[in-house]
This record gives sequence, structure tokens and C-alpha cells, in this order.
Amino acid sequence: MNQTERQITEAVLSVILFLVPTFLFHTAPRFAGSLTGFVLGVAAASLMVLLLIYPLVKYTAPLKRWVTRIVSLRTLLTFHVYAGVFGAFLAILHTGHKYQSQLGIALLVAMLIVVATGFVGRYYLPQTSLELREAESHLATLRGTYNQAAEALAERRALEDAAAANISAPALQNVSMLQVVEGIADLEYAIGSREILKKVSMRWIVAHVVAAILMYTLLALHIAGEIYYGLRWLS
Repeated sequence: MNQTERQITEAVLSVILFLVPTFLFHTAPRFAGSLTGFVLGVAAASLMVLLLIYPLVKYTAPLKRWVTRIVSLRTLLTFHVYAGVFGAFLAILHTGHKYQSQLGIALLVAMLIVVATGFVGRYYLPQTSLELREAESHLATLRGTYNQAAEALAERRALEDAAAANISAPALQNVSMLQVVEGIADLEYAIGSREILKKVSMRWIVAHVVAAILMYTLLALHIAGEIYYGLRWLS
């Protein structure tokens, strides 16, 4: 995820977080069934259905070979991200902040879980992996410095002649052993913490897939209910 994509996604997610609890201040019970509410609902549902393009292309080999000749998987993933966050945004507008239907509430919760876990998988986990690699690289450097300084110190203590002391001196002149040890300890703690968070976060894919299956099931029931009971704006 590039910086622009991340900023846009975070901005829309922030708006969604503010929109969800606004039922405390504003409710439009009949908005969802109005013409405007219907258009918003159709747009949101369409975007949610279009989310399936990316996983279908990615995990279907023949389709992947054909589609990637026209558009890259990276582009499809970017569309996947935007469709998810903007679909959720339009869906919340469609509700009119009327959270009375158990089916609608369950659909909204499942949708928010899909969006949240998708954001974790798209941004947080890659960022955590990058930070882990950088920390491990820095830790390896510090350990190398510590080993070099420790060897030089042992050599200095073992040898009494000045020449040997002068050879090992540069390794000790520019390195504070206490700072190196503290740096190693801090990095090891940070790496351990990030690895635990990464292992916990790796479960995002399970939550993402389960929530997505639930969301599409509830979405189908919601659409079927709208068709069965009729659209008020038509009457």
C-alpha cells in the first residue's frame, strides 16, 4: 500500500467510525427505503460484490492468467481496498442510522469486521514484517559489534604488550559496551513483542474470510427481504 492509498483508506475509515454511532444524534427511519437510500444501497451492494473479483482472480489459475494480461494483481488489490472502504461508507449512509433490524445490524457488524481485518492484512501486517526485518538487521549489527568489542577486550586483557593493546583499541574507542548491551536488550524485547503481535494478527485471514462469508450470506438475505416486502419509493 503506497502512502496515498493508505491516507485515503484511513480517511474513509475514520469517517466510517464517526458515522456508525451517529444514530445517537440522528435517525431517518424511512431513508433506507427511499429512492436515494435505494440508490446508495445498490451502489454499496455492487461494490461489495465486486470485492470478489480479486480473490477469484488470485486463486483461480486459468482466470488469473487471462485477467493479468489486461490488469495486474496489484491494481486489482488496490481496487479491492477502495471498493471495501467506500462500499462500507455507502452502506452506512444507506441505513439512515436506523439500527433496529437484527439482520441489518448483523450485516453492518460483519461488513465492518471485513473492512477492519482487510485493513490489517493490507497495511498493518506488511508494516510489522518490515519493522521486524529492520530490527533483526539492526540486532545482527549490534551483536557483531558486541562480539568484536568483547574479543578485543579479552585480547587486551590477555596481552600485555602495547602493540597488541593498540591494535584492539579502535574497537573499544568508538563503542560503549553498556550502550551496545542495552541496545541489544531493547531490540530483542521489541522483536519478541512484534513477533507475538504478528502471530496474533496472522489470524486476521481467518476472521476476514469467515466475516466475508457471513456478510455475503446476510447481504443476500437482506436483498431478498427488500424484494419480498417491496420498495416503498415505488409505491
